[in-house]
Amino acid sequence: MRDFSSALFCCYNRDTVKFRFAEDTIEMSKEDANGAEVACNVSDAPATVEELNEKVDDLTLADSSEAGAQEAAKKKKKKNKSKKKKETKEQTDPPTIPVAELFPQGNFPEGEIQQYKDDNLWRTTSEEKRDLERLEKPMYESIRQAAEVHRQVRKYMRSIIKPGMLMVDLCETLENTVRKLISENGLQAGIAFPTGCSLNWVAAHWTPNSGDKTVLQYDDVMKLDFGTHINGHIVDCAFTVAFNPMFDPLLEASREATNTGIKEAGIDVRLCDIGAAIQEVMESYEVEINGKVFQVKSIRNLNGHSIGPYQIHAGKSVPIVKGGEQTKMEEGEFYAIETFGSTGKGYVREDLECSHYMKNFEVGHVPLRLPRAKQLLATIDKNFSTLAFCRRYLDRLGETKYLMALKNLCDAGVIQVPSLGLKIGETEITTSMTVRNLETIAVHLLKVHHLDDIADIRSNIQFYVLND
Repeated sequence: MRDFSSALFCCYNRDTVKFRFAEDTIEMSKEDANGAEVACNVSDAPATVEELNEKVDDLTLADSSEAGAQEAAKKKKKKNKSKKKKETKEQTDPPTIPVAELFPQGNFPEGEIQQYKDDNLWRTTSEEKRDLERLEKPMYESIRQAAEVHRQVRKYMRSIIKPGMLMVDLCETLENTVRKLISENGLQAGIAFPTGCSLNWVAAHWTPNSGDKTVLQYDDVMKLDFGTHINGHIVDCAFTVAFNPMFDPLLEASREATNTGIKEAGIDVRLCDIGAAIQEVMESYEVEINGKVFQVKSIRNLNGHSIGPYQIHAGKSVPIVKGGEQTKMEEGEFYAIETFGSTGKGYVREDLECSHYMKNFEVGHVPLRLPRAKQLLATIDKNFSTLAFCRRYLDRLGETKYLMALKNLCDAGVIQVPSLGLKIGETEITTSMTVRNLETIAVHLLKVHHLDDIADIRSNIQFYVLND
């Protein structure tokens, strides 16, 4: 009987004991293993312990190499699977995929970063402020999502806008694209206010009502202003479109003035100081139009503004000329920095057909006598709350014959008509480079979403003063 003491290993499987040598496997029952004589055919087994150990070593190396190869193959398969899973979607052209699906982890792109300076440098190292900002991360991600939607829609619209388009078609295309990318969901996500597409001497806040036949022309200067929101956190941004290169200096003036406003903004900065800096840059430019040279002027009765949840104008105004209020920007506030450059006197007046409406943010219960007015107010509360809307939006909801009821709500003070359809003399040109996009002033950062193309005009840059 061969000595089994030098076997490689033994595995007990119920009633069978398996002894494995280098090449031979001998099986026996437990009784046989306990001392019974068993006849085994082991003619090929090694004769000595040294030979046995050598064969055991060879077998161990072979088994380990095979096992290593199998593990490597399994890891490779797992890597390939993980790569397939990590493949992110790419936006289509035209854009149709909701932005939330492009960033499934919920980490949306941040904007451009600018450092704090002077008395706010301490915020860059404050752990307390850093922890406070972490608590607000869900809010920041909501705003970044709305800003990314705005950026993608803005990029798409710039690629398709051309002379000869009906203004109403242009607005409908833009708004439908926003609804797709933001996954419109009642008051939780959607359009923040009607699309402004003000032309030439119209400074801001004009949108076509249903049936309007205005057509975009080659020599027009159009200020395209639209907003997005997630859970009431509004991104208010605009850009200027001009096909004729004659207007490029006008656009550049507003762009540089806006950049200056962003650099000057921050916690504890006085609003009047921002206005003075903007005016200095704006009025350093001249533009030649049809052989006549005009100085670019800031429009003194148009301003930027603070923004609150579901409130596009939250109370504070950011002037674009010197001599404004001494009020300071405060931590936690949102602002839209807006710059308006004009070739005329730099002053606007109200005119044109009314197209924008908005429920009064401060209004309480107001008794209404007309049943139709009550019904219309219920529709407004459900779909817009205190966000701005226009007649096209009511038409889209299926509302008809509502003008008298709407007038009654305006007369009762429930619905307010903002100072919209602002107009300058017809010999003047106005540009509102409004990219009021995500501008985040964190403890040590001012995060800014810039427009994609350097030719974009920014007169509205939205930022918010954060904790950090």
